[in-house]
Amino acid sequence: MKEKIDEVVKKVQSDPTILANFQKNPVKTVEGIIGVDLPDDQINSIIDAVKAKINIDDIGNSLKGLLG
Repeated sequence: MKEKIDEVVKKVQSDPTILANFQKNPVKTVEGIIGVDLPDDQINSIIDAVKAKINIDDIGNSLKGLLG
């Protein structure tokens, strides 16, 4: 599961189109990236983990920019 989350995070962060799709329809986007139709509880936990990682990475990048 961690590998799938990392895969989704990498794709969402590297492609603005995928990011926009993730923001509009995270379930469809994640299922498209991993290529599997998962039960709601599993897909929702992946979405939550991806959102958390993206936010943490964004905060980290912002801090790096501020601290130089």
